Amino acid sequence: MTDKPVLRHPEKARRPDQVSPKKPDWIRVKAPTSAEAAEVRKLMRDKNLHTVCEEAACPNIGECWKHKHATFMILGDTCTRACAFCNVKTGNPKGAVDFAEPENLAESVASMGLRHVVITSVDRDDMEDGGAFQFVGCIERIRATSPECTIEVLTPDFRDKAGSIVAVAKARPDVFNHNLETVPRLYPTIRPGARYFHSLRLLQMVKEVDPTIFTKSGIMVGLGETRAEVLQVMDDMRSAGVDFITIGQYLQPTLKHVAVDRFVTPEEFDDYRSVAKNKGFLMVAATPLTRSSHHADRDFEELRKARAAAQSAAE
Repeated sequence: MTDKPVLRHPEKARRPDQVSPKKPDWIRVKAPTSAEAAEVRKLMRDKNLHTVCEEAACPNIGECWKHKHATFMILGDTCTRACAFCNVKTGNPKGAVDFAEPENLAESVASMGLRHVVITSVDRDDMEDGGAFQFVGCIERIRATSPECTIEVLTPDFRDKAGSIVAVAKARPDVFNHNLETVPRLYPTIRPGARYFHSLRLLQMVKEVDPTIFTKSGIMVGLGETRAEVLQVMDDMRSAGVDFITIGQYLQPTLKHVAVDRFVTPEEFDDYRSVAKNKGFLMVAATPLTRSSHHADRDFEELRKARAAAQSAAE
């Protein structure tokens, strides 16, 4: 392992006009062609819903949709920010917020018979609360119609939206996820609309509101970060009480997005996983194709078991 930066430019990631290196064999995936995937796609269209699986061009969409697992994206399909890594459409969202969305989402969850649902959204800096009320509404409607279904939210940072983080936390999702995405040094080019320590504080605030909520956060690697920087992010997350860390390979969605600096090897992911476990995370997912919501239902069950085991060991 080496801590020497692999950036071509010391203070920024590779420019979008730079070509990403060729994908190695371990990063290749299959397109979603199953009947189950077609059924999920039809349901989304019928209910006027969006999934981050499609909008963000997730590499695991074929596997997840085959098992009828989808991450629902609320508040439209247009983000008010333009992060260098993200494939979601950016611009000025048009039209009013769909107030039927919580009900439509709850009906879809019930129709699919989901045991665990993940709800995310675009950034909505144009809204006074950043869309927090829509998250709360979705949580409440799913609780009312599918009480056995556990709920995971993957929220934006709600930057400069007073009270929004607390409002969503008080709705008591089972898992509150907010991704740090990358190391602090790369924020100006990779996540320019966000602030690293604000995102870290968000995760800490959730634990202050309700310590029983599992918190989760993830980063991408292959953007030019060093191993030492990744380990520091792990320490920062643990200081904020984060229970679950995800680490995955960044993939350039289009030539307009920032290029991949390098493909991190499976052996390096194994190393990150081992280090993170030793730092005290209840759960660690670290593979080239790891994404925030991949296997979220299965991982939630493992989270509960890990917490129970830790509590038992402490008694």
